[in-house]
Formats: sequence, structure tokens, C-alpha cells
Amino acid sequence: MSSLSLAVRDSSTMLRRNLLHARRYPSMTLNLLLTPIMLLLLFVYVFGDVMSAGIGGGGANRSAYIAYLVPGILLMTIGGTVVGTAVSVSNDMTEGVIARFRTMPIHRGAVLVGHVAGSVLQSVLSVVLVGAVAVAIGFRSHHAGVLEWLAAFGLLVLFALALTWIAVGMGLISPNAEAASNNALPMILLPLLSSAFVPVDAMPGWFRPFAEYQPFTPAIETLRGLLLGGGIGNNGWLAAAWCLALTVLGYFWSTAKFNRDPK
Repeated sequence: MSSLSLAVRDSSTMLRRNLLHARRYPSMTLNLLLTPIMLLLLFVYVFGDVMSAGIGGGGANRSAYIAYLVPGILLMTIGGTVVGTAVSVSNDMTEGVIARFRTMPIHRGAVLVGHVAGSVLQSVLSVVLVGAVAVAIGFRSHHAGVLEWLAAFGLLVLFALALTWIAVGMGLISPNAEAASNNALPMILLPLLSSAFVPVDAMPGWFRPFAEYQPFTPAIETLRGLLLGGGIGNNGWLAAAWCLALTVLGYFWSTAKFNRDPK
């Protein structure tokens, strides 16, 4: 069997293992999934009228605020889902699972690839579920055609891949599951400091550069432009650059830490 066939076979086995593990222990996934859904419902039904009036400068328009809010919530869903990946990787390290894998005749990179592929699939499924809730409460995308939807889906997958590799690295350096969860908290906090809930222009001047150029804001604005028909500007290139940079950084960080001989 060729090296590529061996890698594909072992990676598929590890992917199946991680999906089975997620199915048997769904509490982490459900807890992380409930956060964006609760925020979506909170900001739409409690703050929706006030926020829409403030953003639009006119009367309250809850449906307009739903359209503005959903792209940010979808990306926040990805950020929350990968926290579970960091915890899962940390558990494998601390419980000796990866140490046992090192002694088995399997492709060395298959363990990480299985975690990454499983996390991306879980992120996509979580986005679909949150998107279904958004549609149920009134979100509509009248301006997006087939190409726009494909581009939006591709952006979500790339963003999930980038954050997953970072989360894997965080899990590998964490001494336990609790530390991994804490280390991955920026994945949940950064969307709160982006344009997910209010425009960057409404933020204080000293804070605006950080909010504008951190990874989530360009991705949110690109997704918003694709689904709602607005302009994207330079946000598309910035989002792609962030995805590429985070993927490369996370990959080399994770593989370097994983390949290091255990003490």
C-alpha cells in the first residue's frame, strides 16, 4: 500500500473515531451550539428594535437587524464549535490516547487530520442548524444567487479549517481539558469585539482599528455582502488572507508540537 493510500485510510479511521466520540458525548457540542442560538434570539427579540433603530438611524426594523446579525452569528458558531476540538485534543493527550497511537503502525499525521476533518464537519453542521433557526425567525437572503451561496459556503469552510488548526494547537499545549477550554475562549470572545452586532463605525475611535482588522470582521463583512447583496470591498481579500495565515500558522504549530517526542 502506498504512503498516500495509508494516510487516507488512517485519516478516515481517525475521522470516524472522532465523529463517534462526538455522537456518544454530545453535551459539549450542544452547550457550544446553544450559545449562538441564545445570542441570536436575545438580540433579535430583546434588543432587536433598539439596535435596528440605532444602526439604521430611523425607525425600528427587527427584520433588517436579523439580516445584519445572522452572518456574525454563523461565524460565532464556528468559533464556539472549535472550542470542543481543543478540549478533545487535550483529552487525547492527557489520557494517553495519542501516546498509544504513537506506538501503533498508523500514519503519524492521521490523528491530527482526523480531528481537523471531524471539527470542520461539526462546524458545518452547527452552522446549518443555527442557519435553520435564523430562517425560522425571519432571516431571508433575496439577493444571493447560486454563486454567492457557493462562495459563502466556501468561506465558512475555510474559516472553520483555519480556526480548527489553531484550536488543535491550543489543545496540544494545554495540560488538561479545562485549560484547553480557557485557551480557546478567544474564539468565542473575538466575535463580540467585531462587527457582528454593531458596525465598526459605531465603536470608539481608539478601538476601531482592532475591531476592523481582526479575523472575524472581514469574514463577517464578506459573508454579509454575499448573502445580503452589499459591497464587499477589500474584506474578501482580508478574509482570505486571514484564513490562509491562520491555517498555515495552526498547521505548523500543531504538527511541530505533535511530532515533538514526549518527555
